[in-house]
Amino acid sequence: MKTSIDIDDQLLLAAKHQAVQQGCSLKQIIENALRDFVAHQEQPRPVIKLPTFGGSGLKPGVNLADSRSLNDIMDGS
Repeated sequence: MKTSIDIDDQLLLAAKHQAVQQGCSLKQIIENALRDFVAHQEQPRPVIKLPTFGGSGLKPGVNLADSRSLNDIMDGS
């Protein structure tokens, strides 16, 4: 199928350069790029379940802005 599209000049030059480097046509470069893009769009993203923990909040005296004291608390000091 033939179609006309406007492509950024620098992007087109880069695609032509890739075609020369790979020894194939500009058409093949564009088709492969579109296939890769469409394949990525069709794959559903995996659902990642993060663990959650119950609790009553921070321990008294914990300062989240003080990494040294946080490390001391985590180390049991």
